[in-house]
Amino acid sequence: MKLVTYRINHAPSSLGFIEGNIIIDAEKLGHLKKSPLPNNMLDFIDLGEHGVKQATQLVNTATEEELLECSVPISNATILAPIPKPRKNIFGIGLNYTEHVAESARSLDTSKELPQQPVIFSKPTTAVTGTNTNIIHNQKVTQQLDYEVELAVILGKGGKNIAKENALDYVYGYTVINDISARDCRRAGQWIVSKGQDTFAPMGPVLVTKDEIADPHNLNLSLTVNGVEKQNSNTKFMLFNINDLIHDLSTVFTLETGDIIATGTPAGVGAGRNPQEFMWPGDVVEATVEGIGTLKNTIVDSESL
Repeated sequence: MKLVTYRINHAPSSLGFIEGNIIIDAEKLGHLKKSPLPNNMLDFIDLGEHGVKQATQLVNTATEEELLECSVPISNATILAPIPKPRKNIFGIGLNYTEHVAESARSLDTSKELPQQPVIFSKPTTAVTGTNTNIIHNQKVTQQLDYEVELAVILGKGGKNIAKENALDYVYGYTVINDISARDCRRAGQWIVSKGQDTFAPMGPVLVTKDEIADPHNLNLSLTVNGVEKQNSNTKFMLFNINDLIHDLSTVFTLETGDIIATGTPAGVGAGRNPQEFMWPGDVVEATVEGIGTLKNTIVDSESL
């Protein structure tokens, strides 16, 4: 299923299922079919595969009249981040594509050697925003605002010391994340100030359940700025794949339902170009992952807000 968190005008946000050009409201459909469904993404994820099966059955058995009663055109909705307020920080993975390791070594003073274990950082929940929203550029803080298209993994159950061979069993679904980075805000090698500022974790436009992604390790991902392609690669080139990442994270952290893992970006970031290219107010950045969709955001000056 393609799941979405959306809002109509100024009403509270709701959970929906995308079918063609419409959004089917989960709570309204459940009420109509006398089979209750939650109205927010995290509560729905908590239901696991049972919730997906229940919702799929309700959608498939609904009449045209019933669907009309509990749906709205996508064009009438404001699409929010799939999980607008995660329960905890997003796990970020750095230097997870070979060519990105090389370009970072040239421009960001990181090691040219391939990492021997995943490079982990985090992004606060306050960094999350959705598609068609603004990314805030505070020019008093940074002059090096950069982009990073990434596949994000959402966990459907938690655990500790998860075996690599079982790791994908813990995945609920996938979305797109743009790991916005202020390259000149790193502090003593720490990245959270660089990557954790408000609006620096745009996600979306939808959450796709794992049953719709045949192979998460063979997805094209790309990014454009003002329509010009800057990144183009495939998740098969990850140094540490999703199994590796879930296993490694679970050896040091207790993973929980709803956790988000941003799996790293390929080469082509602005800092790695010659000359370097950074984003400025007015720029439009679009991040795309095959099978999920395109996440679109506009850079705005913090002084204009």
